[in-house]
Amino acid sequence: MLRNYFTTALRALKRNWSYSIINVLGLTLSLACCLLLFLAIRYELSFDRHNTQADQTYRMISFNKTSNDDRRNAGIPLPALAAMRNDFPNLKNEVTMVHRIANVVVTVNEKASRATKKFQEGDGILAFVEPEYFRLFDYNWKSGSPQTALNNPNTVVLSEPMAQKYFGSGNPIGKTLRVENKMDFVVTGVVQQLPATSSVPFEVLLSFASLKQYGAYTNWDDWQSTYGGAQLYLKLPGTSQDQATEAAQMEQQLTAFVKKYHKSDDAKDLIYELQPLTNIHFDTRTDNYAKRSVSKELIWAMGLIGLFILITACVNFINLATAQAIRRAKEVGVRKVLGSSRGQLVRQFLGETGVLAGLAMVLALIVAQVALPYVSELLNIKPGAATLFDPTVILFLVVLGLLTTVLAGFYPALVLSGYQPILALKGRAMKTAGKGVANQLTLRRGLIVGQFAISQLLIIGTIIAYNQMNYFRSADLGYSRDAVLNVLIPEKKPGQLESLKAKLVGLPGIQSLSFGMTTPSSTSNWTTGFRFENDDKEPDYGVLMRPADTAYVHTYGLKLLAGRMYQPADTMREYVINEAFMKRLGFQAPQQVIGKFLRVNGEDLKKPIVGVVKDFNAFSLHQHIEPSILTSYRDQYRSLGIKLSASYTSPERISQLLKEVETAWNATFPDFVFKYTFLDETLANFYKTEERMYSLFRLLAGIAIFIGCLGLYGVVAFMAESRTKEVGIRKALGASTAHIFGLFSIDFVRLVLVALVLSSPVAWYVMNQWLQKFAYKIDIEWWMFALAGVLAVGVALVTVSFQSIKAALTNPVTSLRSE
Repeated sequence: MLRNYFTTALRALKRNWSYSIINVLGLTLSLACCLLLFLAIRYELSFDRHNTQADQTYRMISFNKTSNDDRRNAGIPLPALAAMRNDFPNLKNEVTMVHRIANVVVTVNEKASRATKKFQEGDGILAFVEPEYFRLFDYNWKSGSPQTALNNPNTVVLSEPMAQKYFGSGNPIGKTLRVENKMDFVVTGVVQQLPATSSVPFEVLLSFASLKQYGAYTNWDDWQSTYGGAQLYLKLPGTSQDQATEAAQMEQQLTAFVKKYHKSDDAKDLIYELQPLTNIHFDTRTDNYAKRSVSKELIWAMGLIGLFILITACVNFINLATAQAIRRAKEVGVRKVLGSSRGQLVRQFLGETGVLAGLAMVLALIVAQVALPYVSELLNIKPGAATLFDPTVILFLVVLGLLTTVLAGFYPALVLSGYQPILALKGRAMKTAGKGVANQLTLRRGLIVGQFAISQLLIIGTIIAYNQMNYFRSADLGYSRDAVLNVLIPEKKPGQLESLKAKLVGLPGIQSLSFGMTTPSSTSNWTTGFRFENDDKEPDYGVLMRPADTAYVHTYGLKLLAGRMYQPADTMREYVINEAFMKRLGFQAPQQVIGKFLRVNGEDLKKPIVGVVKDFNAFSLHQHIEPSILTSYRDQYRSLGIKLSASYTSPERISQLLKEVETAWNATFPDFVFKYTFLDETLANFYKTEERMYSLFRLLAGIAIFIGCLGLYGVVAFMAESRTKEVGIRKALGASTAHIFGLFSIDFVRLVLVALVLSSPVAWYVMNQWLQKFAYKIDIEWWMFALAGVLAVGVALVTVSFQSIKAALTNPVTSLRSE
């Protein structure tokens, strides 16, 4: 029996090969999209789940109630570690601090060849950790012991890939590497590389006992300053089911902890919160070491779009299958006359759908495999972290195929199997089961409206996202972003900055250059407290420090509104502030604040404000402009900004200039590695997540529109067949081809407009919610919805034109000929 069903199904599909191809194409694309989205969602949801104690592990974060936004600070003051162990002895071995260092050089000396290898390591590679760190985070140890490997100063644990990178295939235990050309570390352990889905992805783990000697961002008695790379983690007692209660109780105790150690003025607005380790990846309010976060709302949106695309493909199948109903009516009549029951016919037609779905599953697997590298790059999924040939993925595909078979095949099977034999053999099958052509057309039109509502929802979202991305690229940030080269400056000795500047000043192509802590917009920021004039206490907000030399304003194109630039100095002598700070101090005109005094960073000595610059975005456009201070502070200069001349725009000239800058840099810092970025590239990195999601949704919108057009084609085919005599009569009475085309088209224009009306409020709400996470954003305007409607109408007319013109050109004699 099954063999007969299968054989009959193949014959039917072969006989209607054009419809079969369209169905397979639609199902293949939808299943491939669902499969890839499933992989992406599974990848995102698995972050930090490899840790066996993930449900009991938390990161401590802080929040200031007077802040302008909902951002959280992941950095915790360094003395908090010892204080936590003192105040919570039950957590003594369950609390630890991780101190990240970034953009450093690791040097390895090979004694055999007397060669020196230098490696420039970026963010998320090196960190100082304690032995307690390994009680919270799971590592598979290849050599060494988690209890003793980092007990002593000047020791390091490496991941297998880093050990291979530094020391080759030999045993690295006992070998030495040097960090930032100032401290040596002996390898005491090797661990297996962490999964790609880790929010704490460090591969070079330095002994925390060495941090004081290393001296990076360290002030062990300062409760005011925080460094975002110094984060505190702890594990609470109890089972996974008790964690909500345990965390709530701990946060209540942290309220007293804040009051005990922070100044009273700070403590009243400062809150310490516990962030579950399993939620770090999904919390966009905070940064993480992996520099990657995706909101759960976005993940569920991906899943919902995948479901919409699958439903769209199933609707297509229904439309196309029922469009063939007239052709297969006599087949059904003959089968019923020969004794087939309705159940047998349902199984027969479901079998045909199953064959198509099975073929589509195989093709979808191939399409997904081909597209996987592109999607992985698009969504920043590490190579090899997501694979299609996994039992869970294959099971998902099989379940999806069965679900598709039922969704797409059940209704057409009921319709076709419900024909009465006598009427079917007379060609009047469409009036069986109490349903006329009009009723079935109403259903199909409803399905088309649903399809186009989904498509237009995606189109509107894509248009709004496109305009927001353009705003990111073109918004006035308060400084010049074009043709500015930034070079990292390592730990420096006296005279090195002056030496480098002397080598670069005479190079053609350099308009100006400036040393500073960071570029105007940066993820690396220094926030500190201050006192204005004769105030006895600090206000409830901090200021953002931008230490830089006097050429900073000119190099980056900042606009001085009043006063002057501070005088050249190695330490903080004078201040230039931004408009936001001026207004926060209560002044309306820049001239009013000139000559006023500040005490910054806990200093007792008052220093004057000598200038005011126009506001500039120190962060991305996700955040509001913060009160900022520009001042001289040579010890904090870690970046060199080089403004290129307007004539240096060709790749060849820029490449030549880069070689000359690198030569000068290497002559000044021979023990380090030259590394540079262009400022516009740095700014683009702020919006990588949005750019990736925009690209993904743009692709999915195109696929949804294409699949929707296949469904539209099915409905037009159905109408063309069901209205053959009507078209013939109209032609005989003198109707033109344009009239017939309009007859078919006007219905679908109405359907598209109905879909636009239904989808627009939903699209407005969803995209308005998305825009709320940006401090600076575009307005959603009416023309965006109108453009989506025009695009959808145009696509619909193109799709309808083939079948409607074909029907219009059919000879009336043929149309009116007796069946």
